[in-house]
Amino acid sequence: MEKFTVLNGIVAPLDRANVDTDAIIPKQFLKSIKRSGFGPNLFDAWRYQDVGEPGMDNTKRPLNPDFVLNQPRYKGASILLARKNFGCGSSREHAPWALVDYGFRAVIAPSFADIFYNNCFKNGLLPIVLTEMRIDHLFNEVNAFPGYKLTIDLERQMVITPDGATQIAFDVDAHRKHCLLNGLDDIGLSLRHADKIRAFEARRRTEQPWLFG
Repeated sequence: MEKFTVLNGIVAPLDRANVDTDAIIPKQFLKSIKRSGFGPNLFDAWRYQDVGEPGMDNTKRPLNPDFVLNQPRYKGASILLARKNFGCGSSREHAPWALVDYGFRAVIAPSFADIFYNNCFKNGLLPIVLTEMRIDHLFNEVNAFPGYKLTIDLERQMVITPDGATQIAFDVDAHRKHCLLNGLDDIGLSLRHADKIRAFEARRRTEQPWLFG
């Protein structure tokens, strides 16, 4: 998993509340269990003017010009600004996979659905909770200034505006912060103890050989 330390990126504003995981990545794209390849179908039903299916050539599909991610000013965005209850609905881990595969490294919202929130940390995506007043202000700033960027400093737990004048503190669990800073997902955490795991398996083969035929 890629480390998250300091991110300076363009902000894309998704001005919708209660965005569910089926909107983030529709159900027809859930057949794959790989973490990659979902980016082109992120927000598929809103992003395109036809119905998407696996295997389609997305470069030939008609785009919805009104959808935020199709607007040139938000090209290359790595921070998604959203409204309350982002990631509600089913518990599919494909939702953060799609956001990360598209290029997002952080989502800022007033609140998140619990399972989606937990899944974000496991996949290198930082969910940041700020007050609705702060979110409203950021939406106004993003809409007013093309190319608007924020800096997110995970070590300091700060969201910093372009002029550096405003620094907004956010909370994050210490263990999750450690994992993001060091690029550790659940497998990475286990592999830190690889020597102990191998020693245990060798000892078990000696002490309980009948388990191995």
